Amino acid sequence: MDPLPPKLPPPRLRPAGAPTALGGLRVIDFSHFIAGPYCTLMLGDFGAEVIKIESTDGGDGFRAYPPMLGDQGVPYLWVNRNKRSVALDLKSPAGQAIAMDLIATADIVVENFSTGVMARFGLDYERVKQRKPDIIYCSVSSYGRSGPYANRIGFDPVVQAESGFMALNGFPDNEPVRAGPSMMDVSTALMACNGVLAAVAARERNGIGQLVEITMIETAVNMLGNFSLAYLATGISPSRYGNTQPTACPVGSFETADESIYVACANDRTYQRLVTDVLGMPELVTDPRFCNSAQRRDNQIELIRLIGNELKRRPRAEWLAKMHAVGVPAGAVRTVAEAMMGPEVAALGQMSEIPHATLGTVPNVGLPIHLYGTPIVDPVGAPVMGADTDDVLRSLLGYDEARVAAAARAGALGPERAAGDR
Repeated sequence: MDPLPPKLPPPRLRPAGAPTALGGLRVIDFSHFIAGPYCTLMLGDFGAEVIKIESTDGGDGFRAYPPMLGDQGVPYLWVNRNKRSVALDLKSPAGQAIAMDLIATADIVVENFSTGVMARFGLDYERVKQRKPDIIYCSVSSYGRSGPYANRIGFDPVVQAESGFMALNGFPDNEPVRAGPSMMDVSTALMACNGVLAAVAARERNGIGQLVEITMIETAVNMLGNFSLAYLATGISPSRYGNTQPTACPVGSFETADESIYVACANDRTYQRLVTDVLGMPELVTDPRFCNSAQRRDNQIELIRLIGNELKRRPRAEWLAKMHAVGVPAGAVRTVAEAMMGPEVAALGQMSEIPHATLGTVPNVGLPIHLYGTPIVDPVGAPVMGADTDDVLRSLLGYDEARVAAAARAGALGPERAAGDR
């Protein structure tokens, strides 16, 4: 049975009055699910004002993804902190007009709709830049916005399969395995954030905005790491190797007297520390089968057997203490529950409990980025759908009560608001 989640502390607050990296920038966020929202989450954490535009018909579909905290999907809470929510019917001309007015006040637009959707709303880059020439417009897609695959719908595990990423995961004698977390969505979001930040830096120098396009399939190819170039250089397609590694040995998961550990000896130095200082088997250093990296790779099965037999003699905690003491890279093979309660995570203060408008507080996992001159903003839970609509229309666009009501009657704020304002 998994241990109960830890009691989370409040977040470590930033110094009062400290500047933010992106303070003064405004993002209009039309994205949903992960690849777009994780990008805008980072921009919000860096201090940009992020206004999330959601459909009046239920909002971002991620809101309904389980597990739930009250009426809020935990996946939505994970990827949408530090944002405001405006609910618009973008199928209505009135809703489209408001969206364009909001863009005119902004610095950055992020969208990850299917190809052609933003054009149907009249909010594609060509039309947006006519209204706002210096806009930075980030478009995230699976296969690009032009070419023969522009209209194909893509999802994280599909792209994992198509890119060859799955072919490298799992054991050699079994079928390819997808990564459990949405690796391609998250890595695409990281690429998108990098692209936006590069465009912001360029605009600081030349005053010119630009289109930033990010594709999931190209990101997935980059996530192959060195294996993509290895194939191009040799013509040999890399294959699965389970928990071992073809370039170094011993690397892998080992059983101990109680629980498993993962050891990674990528060079002669750490290998010698392992077998001499930890295992007390110095003969494995001089044995001609294992005396250098090439020999260890050629005789990997036998070496792993010898090391594995010795590791089974003592419990995990004892082995890890000895390995860490002499500088052998090793760690416990943990469940998610064990990892969230692990001392390494707790020591850095990454997990906290943060305020939420309707739930009181919600759990939070912070970014692994620490900016000491421009600290990340204090985290606030993901917004309730449409909670900021009226305030944004008033404060950013100068709408008075009568104009908000008129926008509602025109259908900009959805059918329920339209009916209520008639």
